[in-house]
Amino acid sequence: MNYFTIKERQVGDVTVLYIRGKLKGCGGRGILRDSIIHPLEEGHNQILLNLAQVSSIDSSCLGELVSIHLHLKNKGAKMRMVLSQNLRELVTITNLMTVFDVYDNEVDALDKFLYDTLDPRKQSLIYLPRDLHP
Repeated sequence: MNYFTIKERQVGDVTVLYIRGKLKGCGGRGILRDSIIHPLEEGHNQILLNLAQVSSIDSSCLGELVSIHLHLKNKGAKMRMVLSQNLRELVTITNLMTVFDVYDNEVDALDKFLYDTLDPRKQSLIYLPRDLHP
């Protein structure tokens, strides 16, 4: 039985996966893994997991996310996450904030993907509001 749903959309070069519900029982089914790995198999190496609508996660799914993250990293892909408050607290408590690339919202995560694709010589041309004030 699935306790969660996954919807996919493409935003430029980034595959955004919207996951809703309760992430539990990820140990044997592979639905979560297959959904996240699939874009990589299609040639997309920038993946954003929007978990803002996930109410809870069990240890098997949390472990699966760590495993998927490492797999993608080893394949040269980047995975970023937007977390619900519950998940953010869990990831913080388990010290996984140092493992995952976590953002407060989808726009910030997408902006980081865009920034990373810019030519390094042009990155310094991007000014943040705080740069405008001495």
